[in-house]
Amino acid sequence: MANILDRLPQNVPGRFYVDSSCIDCGLCPSTAPAHFHRDDETGQSFVFRQPETSEETALCLDALEGCPTESIGEE
Repeated sequence: MANILDRLPQNVPGRFYVDSSCIDCGLCPSTAPAHFHRDDETGQSFVFRQPETSEETALCLDALEGCPTESIGEE
């Protein structure tokens, strides 16, 4: 389960975030590319845009549920 206290600083404020346990497996950017990006310097993914529609939220939830390290969290 993602820990909000370990939230990566690259995340934009909002409902979804990625914490420091991310291993950058590529699942979240491939599931919701309009919301998750990879930081080449840290080798981790982060939320760069929060969802605005129910369809976008569903994609972010799919990424959260599929994350193998449970690094994606919700506030």
